[in-house]
Amino acid sequence: MTAKYNTIHFDNLKTRVTYSLFGERNRVTEFHAIIELTDYDSPAAEQFDKLNDSVLQLFSCPFLANVSIVWKRYFVSDAANQFGFLQQTENEAVSVVQQSPLNGSKAILWVYGVENVKMEVMPDGAVIMKRPNYAHVFYTQLHEKTGSSFQQTTRVFEKYITSLGNLHSTLEANCIRTWLFIQNVDNQYAQMVEARKLLFDAENMTSNTHYIASTGIEGRYINPNVIVLMDAYAIPEIKKEQIIYLNGASHLNPTHEYGVTFERGTIVQFGDRRHVFISGTASINNSGQAVHLLNIEMQINRVLENISVLLQEANCEMDDIAYLIIYLRDIADYKTVESYIENKYPHIPKVIVLAPVCRPEWLIEMECMAVKFIKDSRFACY
Repeated sequence: MTAKYNTIHFDNLKTRVTYSLFGERNRVTEFHAIIELTDYDSPAAEQFDKLNDSVLQLFSCPFLANVSIVWKRYFVSDAANQFGFLQQTENEAVSVVQQSPLNGSKAILWVYGVENVKMEVMPDGAVIMKRPNYAHVFYTQLHEKTGSSFQQTTRVFEKYITSLGNLHSTLEANCIRTWLFIQNVDNQYAQMVEARKLLFDAENMTSNTHYIASTGIEGRYINPNVIVLMDAYAIPEIKKEQIIYLNGASHLNPTHEYGVTFERGTIVQFGDRRHVFISGTASINNSGQAVHLLNIEMQINRVLENISVLLQEANCEMDDIAYLIIYLRDIADYKTVESYIENKYPHIPKVIVLAPVCRPEWLIEMECMAVKFIKDSRFACY
């Protein structure tokens, strides 16, 4: 079974919801939605009210009757001034990052929901989604307010490692994915990379073992002193045999060959399905070189080709994608990219934001997640 895709228009709120739904036939439903405004002329407070009201209206729909909100990320144009407009209940993970939506609005909202779960918030801020066989742990907005990007990266990961330890988990064994948002990525990325590598070495994560699926991209927190901001996802009960790392060797090279430490993609296999996390992927070849310099259309093609190769390695297709997040360096490329993606994949929930990639020659980067119902009797169901 592939995803069920649909679009809902809330005319009363002037918003559009594009969603993917995975479930049916006694399978647990998973739900990803991108909520965006169709009218951008209203003040910021009103735009956020409409997004927040759209969430309430969406989750009152009968087909989501037993689905709880697990995760929300607000992509905003001015985090420092807009933070007060966000909406959070006690039992959901909420992330906010300044990556301006390129559709002209103040914000776009990504929502993840799961059927029949229990939600719990830990004292350290971890949000835990509990299913009968696994807990799924989301940390958002991990940051430090002082120090260099090297120092902030070190402290953020040390804080995360301590928090995982409280759940009898480790970075090496249980962390599935991270998102690292770096202010002024052109100048600050290298120190983040150096600090992360040293931490990974200490955690027995090397080119001979494994890393973590990740996106490292331009992004800002509400406090301008924060250079490095991190969200992360872990599964305490996961077994080593359930995790498979993707290479895409025909099109991509191992990241350590050009000095960085993340996996191209990660499969998490459950008894009834697999989740595939594709890291931030750019226009790169299997020698680690950026290709199609200064040509946005060719770079789009290469990025999607690279993603397709990784998905095929996971026995998945583009129609198994739950969402696409598209990062652009140049606002002037928006119309070209939006038209291309809308023409080729109009059904997939997606957001396009202004967020320069770590190398100036990369005009575009994309990340995604796929879900496919592939059984494996060795493991407990999702």
